[in-house]
Amino acid sequence: MFREIHEYLETVTPERPPVLREMEEYAAEHSFPIVGPLVGRFLYQMAITVKAKRICELGSGFGYSAYWFSLAMRSRGRILMIDSDKRNKRRAYNYFQRAGLESQFEFRVGDALRILKKTDGPFDIIFNDIDKDGYPRTIDAVAGRLKKNGLFITDNLIWSGRVCDKNPDKTTEAIKEFTRRLYQDSRFFTTILPIRDGVSLAVRL
Repeated sequence: MFREIHEYLETVTPERPPVLREMEEYAAEHSFPIVGPLVGRFLYQMAITVKAKRICELGSGFGYSAYWFSLAMRSRGRILMIDSDKRNKRRAYNYFQRAGLESQFEFRVGDALRILKKTDGPFDIIFNDIDKDGYPRTIDAVAGRLKKNGLFITDNLIWSGRVCDKNPDKTTEAIKEFTRRLYQDSRFFTTILPIRDGVSLAVRL
């Protein structure tokens, strides 16, 4: 039933700009994980809601989520993108240039948490989509870089339903540990939304 609901929501989701659709087609063709239009629209809404001007992405891929953030922020936006693959940097900037996005982008290649530690805050939004084994370590790193009432958003917390497995593998257990820690952390107020593969929205208190 969950898959049918997801497919229904995708069918009623409005069409995206051509370059954004091209990014979705590339991701499907190459089995490259992106948040997709359901979560993309959510990111857009959150950026508008907090009037975001500065956003950091941990695990940016080739820029799909940054594209949605940029649509919301336009020329007032500054987005720090961090990813371990330099090929994603080239692809992201190619898409952004052709789309005529107005935000200012900085793409750093390397370990996301190490780079974040060396980067001054505060950010309005930090979006987390790094390798899932590293999720539990993101909470402390993010807490000191978000402004008060800033948003910490994390993808893949349902993990294709594997979080319900009785004997979860190491990666799934890391996601579950992250979820437990985030809910219990007094620095955040957290809700998990069952959009696509599960998204947590944590407000920095």
